[in-house]
Amino acid sequence: MAAGAPSDTRIPVTVVTGYLGAGKSTLLNHVLQTTARRFAVIVNEFGEAGIDGELIETGDEDLIELSSGCLCCVVRGDLIRTLRGLLKRAPDLDGILIETTGVANPSPVIQTFTADQHLGAQCRLDAVVTVVDAVNAGARLDDSRDAVDQVALASVLVLNKAFEADADAVAARLRAVNPHAAILRCDRGRVDAAAVLDTGSFDLARVADDLAPLSADDHHDHVAADGIESVTLHEDAALDADAVEAWLERLLSVRGEDILRTKGILALAGEERRFVLQAVKMMIEGDFGAPWGTEPPASRIVFIGRSLDRAGLREGFSACRATGT
Repeated sequence: MAAGAPSDTRIPVTVVTGYLGAGKSTLLNHVLQTTARRFAVIVNEFGEAGIDGELIETGDEDLIELSSGCLCCVVRGDLIRTLRGLLKRAPDLDGILIETTGVANPSPVIQTFTADQHLGAQCRLDAVVTVVDAVNAGARLDDSRDAVDQVALASVLVLNKAFEADADAVAARLRAVNPHAAILRCDRGRVDAAAVLDTGSFDLARVADDLAPLSADDHHDHVAADGIESVTLHEDAALDADAVEAWLERLLSVRGEDILRTKGILALAGEERRFVLQAVKMMIEGDFGAPWGTEPPASRIVFIGRSLDRAGLREGFSACRATGT
């Protein structure tokens, strides 16, 4: 699926996630009240009787509640059917907002927009916004794997209740888990709507911004106290496209549950353009970006996950060098 771009007319989708009590509904209400656009809002509750839908103050917005279970369980069924039906009856929406339950891992929702070609043709995943309760963030990151994954998978982090806690310390911990997402500080979910809507932060076009060329002084490994590691690799030699594809498919099929995010800008043999890729667990998408121009072609790839084998990743990446390079 190609990246979102100024000429991309597909409907942007914003996924709002975050642990229980972080302030997701409060953020959604603020966004809906401060922007004059036509949204559909999909709210997911864990359990058969939900109340989150009653907390969303919609005007003309189309509100849909999914209460048949956590979105990480129904992603292949209810969510796809709901989105397809929504797009059929309201193809001119300005955007779709999806609020996950607080105990959901957002990766299956993210994967939906890569796996389902029908949805991908009509809408694009614009951002994954994770709301973090600054007061309780430390405890949640210590005792909940889902809370850590919500932070690791975010493209925008909203640090809510920031004025009631040591926001600098919390932001540093979030940055250790996710070194790429923008961090917004607020109280009561009051952020500029433009900071969470149409950011293009989960699109391929933004991967190039995240992966600036590495210098000799760059530190390539980061380990957070929450068990999340970040490994960055660099390769000057041109890569063989088939070898890269085979390596990533094999790697993610075996380690996909532990490798949460993969981002890369690759220099492929015989190609004058950058190849930009990203993956969420086992779902990969990629597209060609801008020409290398005067910049020397070089490949950079980042893995974010648990128990990463840096030596093995380095060996696999290097093995993708094109013959004769």
